[in-house]
Amino acid sequence: MTLKEIAEEAGVSISTVSRVVNNNTPGAASKEVQDRIWEIVRRTGYTPNPTARTLKLGEKKAASASSRSIACLFARTTDTVTDLFFSSLARSIEQEAFKRNYVLKYSFSSFDISHPGTFRLITDNHVDGVVILGRCDKQLLSLLKKYFNCLAYTGLNNLEAKYDQIICDGHQAALAATSYLTGLGHQKIAYIGETKAENRYTGYCAGLKAGRLPLRKEYIANVALSSEGGYQGAKRLLEAGCDATAYFCSNDITAIGAMKAFHESGLHIPGDISVISIDDIDTAQYLTPMLTTVHIPVEEMGQMTAKILIDRIEGGHRLPIKIDLPFYIAIRDSCAAPKRVNKQKGTAAP
Repeated sequence: MTLKEIAEEAGVSISTVSRVVNNNTPGAASKEVQDRIWEIVRRTGYTPNPTARTLKLGEKKAASASSRSIACLFARTTDTVTDLFFSSLARSIEQEAFKRNYVLKYSFSSFDISHPGTFRLITDNHVDGVVILGRCDKQLLSLLKKYFNCLAYTGLNNLEAKYDQIICDGHQAALAATSYLTGLGHQKIAYIGETKAENRYTGYCAGLKAGRLPLRKEYIANVALSSEGGYQGAKRLLEAGCDATAYFCSNDITAIGAMKAFHESGLHIPGDISVISIDDIDTAQYLTPMLTTVHIPVEEMGQMTAKILIDRIEGGHRLPIKIDLPFYIAIRDSCAAPKRVNKQKGTAAP
């Protein structure tokens, strides 16, 4: 795709497209025209010629190309502010980057990639590197690699790609959580969370296998990792007559929604059922009862991610680096040994 072809499709002049794409003239076109141009750029995959741009900018501007700034992509959430786990992770990255004289210039969500304004942030590429927060698909990775030379990924899932990765293994964390429940004596353990390409689900399955327990479809609620997802997943299981004595939720936010559904159904935690999850966000210890959860070292993950990304930006390493950080189970009040008879739907146990 060329500027001329974009101009023809957008119905504007080549110079207008150039001014919009290169972002060097304020008010180059109306918002409607700019949105139309950026939609074409995104759809066609147009990439400006960096050599030509450097020649046009001249040596003086080219020498200042390093902005000492980074960006964060929230790959698994639409809310970059209220998602407590990922917002805490981004804050840790920002603070560590600042210590090293870098700034977090902007954050955006993968769910907004198709928006012309968000796509423009990517194609303008006024940052030195980007951090990917949470698992993303190969198509999105290819898009980011096209516009950013330096990428770093952090999350709970292993990324099948040759990028710097700072992870806390969600599979092993889920395995530990499920094994903790079987160690308490639970033999009927339900799962609430995502299942497709999700390490925490495979860890749950591995935990059942280690405890010689069957994997039962009627104990699984495949829902989004959110409080609403947890709430609806728990309601769905209860309404279907699920007799599980313990529930493993993929993360704390999902567990919070599930616990609300359990309370509404007249179930007591941990008297009737046990609940365990992963993350250990600050809210977990202020719930009633306090939530037993796998502690993920969010602050350390953010710090290490910023260090690794900046080291790559500054040429400190070239080969992909993978760092796996440890976790532990924060034992609180939401888990206990199962009762002989578990009550469901508010009916009293004898």
